[in-house]
Amino acid sequence: MSYAGKNLKFIRKQREWTQEEMANQLQIKRSLVGAYEEQRAEPRLEVQEAICALFNISLEEFLFQDLSQKEGTMGEENTTAMSYLDRRRSLKTDKSSAISIVSFVPVKAAAGYLAGYADPEFLDELNTFTLPMLAPGDYRAFEIIGDSMLPTPSGSVIVGEKVDSIREVKNSNTYIVVSNADGVVYKRIITNDDHKEKLTLLSDNPLYEPYQVNSQDIVEIWKAVYIIHKPGAQPMWDVDQLAGVVNSLQDKISNLKRTMN
Repeated sequence: MSYAGKNLKFIRKQREWTQEEMANQLQIKRSLVGAYEEQRAEPRLEVQEAICALFNISLEEFLFQDLSQKEGTMGEENTTAMSYLDRRRSLKTDKSSAISIVSFVPVKAAAGYLAGYADPEFLDELNTFTLPMLAPGDYRAFEIIGDSMLPTPSGSVIVGEKVDSIREVKNSNTYIVVSNADGVVYKRIITNDDHKEKLTLLSDNPLYEPYQVNSQDIVEIWKAVYIIHKPGAQPMWDVDQLAGVVNSLQDKISNLKRTMN
């Protein structure tokens, strides 16, 4: 029995590398790293040798020994799989920790986030960062794309703090909402009743119509606490956009007047 796939995953996680970072080290495609770790393919001999050289282990150890059950296999990285994962996960979730670790969900990972948001293996693949201004808590960052929340520009990163109960949602505040119907969206939440059985999601860009979601369809809510974007990335409204906003507002005012009458 070959332990190549299992060992590759183990030693990669010890270095806290993503599959993409491992692939770059080995000069292979990221998909190959995934195939090796899932044991859908066996690494070629030259790849095996490159892994062994990179992690200072023998080919025999890599292929025929379960490195997760053996301490001290890689010099300074002398920890077991359990102790490494325990430390990293506890650091991410320990609200009493002085430093809050923020997992980052880029756009390319958003599609799989709905299926993996509660999976420790999926979360361990996400890159992390820290912000000195964050109080201890449970945070996650999401990259947003599109113009529905202008003037917040497309490509911004929303740092959100976990909302444990939908009853904690504050009317008109902005949140990252993860739902079975829409996946990951960044919206302003308008609560329609005290029980919050339905929430209205509102875009800051008036060209986008608000819509409702059922609370039971929502799997996660993160209250926006910081917005990160590149300098100079703030978009300028062009004439057509401004005209569209004005026309949209005029239509809404007209509809409101007809309703009142």
